[in-house]
Amino acid sequence: MREFSERIVPVILSGGAGTRLWPLSRAARPKQMLDLTGDGSMLALTAARVADQGAFAAPVLVAAADQAEAIEAALPGLGMLILEPVARNTAPAIALAVLAAAPDALLLVLPSDHLIRDATGFRAAVLRAAPLAADGWIVTFGMKPERAEAGYGYVERGAPLGEGLFEAARFVEKPDAATAAAFVAGGAHDWNGGIFLFRAETMRAALAVHAPDILRAAEAAIAGATRAGARLLPEPAAFAASPAQSIDYAVMEKAERIAVAPVAVGWSDIGSFEALHNVSAQDGAGNVVVGPGLALDAQGCLIRSEGPLIAAIGVEDLVIVATAEAVLVVPRAQSQRVREAVEALNRKEDGRWT
Repeated sequence: MREFSERIVPVILSGGAGTRLWPLSRAARPKQMLDLTGDGSMLALTAARVADQGAFAAPVLVAAADQAEAIEAALPGLGMLILEPVARNTAPAIALAVLAAAPDALLLVLPSDHLIRDATGFRAAVLRAAPLAADGWIVTFGMKPERAEAGYGYVERGAPLGEGLFEAARFVEKPDAATAAAFVAGGAHDWNGGIFLFRAETMRAALAVHAPDILRAAEAAIAGATRAGARLLPEPAAFAASPAQSIDYAVMEKAERIAVAPVAVGWSDIGSFEALHNVSAQDGAGNVVVGPGLALDAQGCLIRSEGPLIAAIGVEDLVIVATAEAVLVVPRAQSQRVREAVEALNRKEDGRWT
């Protein structure tokens, strides 16, 4: 395998709004800026995970333009802040970071709002996969499945490539419940956690083959970009012309030399209130209470308030969330439907609730 000696460059993607955690997460205060676990904001925890200066360079952030000040305040050691003029999903965001980096740079792409309990184990897995990525492979980190989850994508392990490393045989996006159960029982599939390691030149070549329209738009946006200190502002019209695609659809499901590094590091995308309940400390009845709240003869509830007292009596498996402006009540098993409320509210003319 190809040797490498330079530090890995973390690329943290911070463009999402986390609408499935509304009303906690809103456009003006997206999920990655929230303290969901009591340990600090999700963004700060992500940056801390790659803060070892012996192994990692200063992080590059790709974020929405209106997040700039909040990110700079949260991460004073930031290397570069690439500000997307519009949201175009993960493939265009990664393309910007690739073009802004040295061609030979080793990039570790991280979502800004995921939880990893075992940061030491995660760093060890990254360093174990680095020689393979330096040799021209694109590595995805497969998260050990804890249950048959139909809401996640899966990656199937193929031929071994080294200790803890496998060729990626195929990707499966959000299978049905029976297929997910078979995947977990079979033991050859991992959750696709959306964390990738690759050389910048490797990803640029893959984009050129499999997503040329995305690459061309990113190239034009970088060519016309302006700089202000650590901020890089891509040319708005050029970037807006890019197709909006995920990196999985644009590259990972199509390219050759894709590898998977399975890990068991206590990962969660905290993509719903159900997931937040699962990773939070619970009382003897399975309730999670954060802020002023009372659970009396209640079971399996998530109760979270940023202001008014919530008293939940004799109820089961509910999510009850109160902020200064909105209250959400939904069965925990249906918490993915919060996005429907956000979409309905966005159709209102003022949009003040989102």
